[in-house]
Amino acid sequence: MSLAVDLGPPTVAAAAAVLVAVAGGLATTTDGWYRRLRVPAWKPPDWAFGPVWTVIFALTTTAGVLAWNGDADPAARGVLLAAYAVNGVLNIAWSVLFFRFRRPDWALAEVAALWLSIAVLMLVTGRVSLGAGLMNLPYLAWVSVAACLNLRIVRLNAPFGQPA
Repeated sequence: MSLAVDLGPPTVAAAAAVLVAVAGGLATTTDGWYRRLRVPAWKPPDWAFGPVWTVIFALTTTAGVLAWNGDADPAARGVLLAAYAVNGVLNIAWSVLFFRFRRPDWALAEVAALWLSIAVLMLVTGRVSLGAGLMNLPYLAWVSVAACLNLRIVRLNAPFGQPA
């Protein structure tokens, strides 16, 4: 009996999660423009975003590894990788649109695609393991809150893209 564990999938998944987190973090600037935005009173405090995203990335990464290990079919793994790749790009894109381009209106349109991509993650991981699928539920919930916050920011601050 071998106690050897294949560390490849967890290592690759963790590296990909860190890459997405770092890219999204680098795109997120809470500069004067951001601080001048009118936000609803229910907006979570800025300090909460880091810990929440850390938990979300850990759960989502774990779900991906469980699904990868639970289904060795190359086609299923291809779908899993594609779903995670699309989700990672959309996750980063939201931060770029909102913070770098200063276009919460564009980010609001993009967050719908991000939300759908999380639902797809839940489906492709949940097909292999219900637990893995449910691990993405906090991600879906947080992005749902973010979408509502994004909508309120657009309504409170529009129009965007105008010269300062």
